Amino acid sequence: MTEQRARNAAQAVPDLEQEEEEEVMEDIMSIDSLSTCGINVADILKLKAAGIQTVRGVQMTTIRNLSKIKGMSDAKVEKIKEASAKLLPNGFVTGTELSVRRRHVFRLSTGSKEFDKILNGGIESASITEAFGEFRTGKTQLAHTLCVVAQLPVDRGGASGRVIFIDTEGTFRDDRITSIANRFELDPEAVLENISIARAYNCEQQMDLIVEVGARMIEGGYRLIIVDSIMALFRVDYSGRGELAERQQKLGLMLARLTKLAEEFNVAVFITNQMTADPGASLTFVQDPKKPIGGHVLAHASTTRLYLRKGRGESRICKIWDSP
Repeated sequence: MTEQRARNAAQAVPDLEQEEEEEVMEDIMSIDSLSTCGINVADILKLKAAGIQTVRGVQMTTIRNLSKIKGMSDAKVEKIKEASAKLLPNGFVTGTELSVRRRHVFRLSTGSKEFDKILNGGIESASITEAFGEFRTGKTQLAHTLCVVAQLPVDRGGASGRVIFIDTEGTFRDDRITSIANRFELDPEAVLENISIARAYNCEQQMDLIVEVGARMIEGGYRLIIVDSIMALFRVDYSGRGELAERQQKLGLMLARLTKLAEEFNVAVFITNQMTADPGASLTFVQDPKKPIGGHVLAHASTTRLYLRKGRGESRICKIWDSP
């Protein structure tokens, strides 16, 4: 059994030199490539400091936001944009070409066959999946399970990759990972070594960590980003109605960055969310007078939304709230 776990653990650790890894990373062009088009190293370092790590990342960033980077003049920004367009043409593609690109999209198993069935195979990469529900409905447990499953070989429902876990509530537990790793016959120490965890205590720190994720992504090998939970710190830092507009603006920027990371590096992004009472539900005779927090900003950013609730005993029920 010990030898089998060692073999499985070896499969779980990503090999950055394997052909499959090269195929997935082929469209990820490092921002250092801009130097071949006359962009100086100092300006490239400024872009990296702002969280832009690839040529595609430059294309995903507006001229206005690039100009806000300290030391970036309008002329420099224009030159950088021209260089990125030369290195990586970005325009219309045919449906056939898009279909070929979609072949790189993978799905991570949730660890449950029935759960995977309603998700058409699992958590999809290149998009954001949100799981929301009340206290003790299994959101964090699912996040922990995905941390382990992401490291499994593809033929076992995983992605042979590493995981980034941004913890905003202090809920990450190594003993949970150990238990789940044992269930999948993996070496718990190897599994934990492949999870990069960061604790955030306020919204600004949470945003800084997400910016830092881009630098880790360029290293390769990461297949899953988890934020547990996405809204907890926003509820603390922006408590009154008078701050709601500012909160939603900051939230929108954070979700936009997560969306770009998901598409830019073809990784799965899984976020958990909380619920709140809906004051207007009683007027419309809604059976469940609760709703996920975050408003329309979060609703539009999440590609797939999962509603988790308690069933009988220790069972949990999942409902697809929204999906393409």
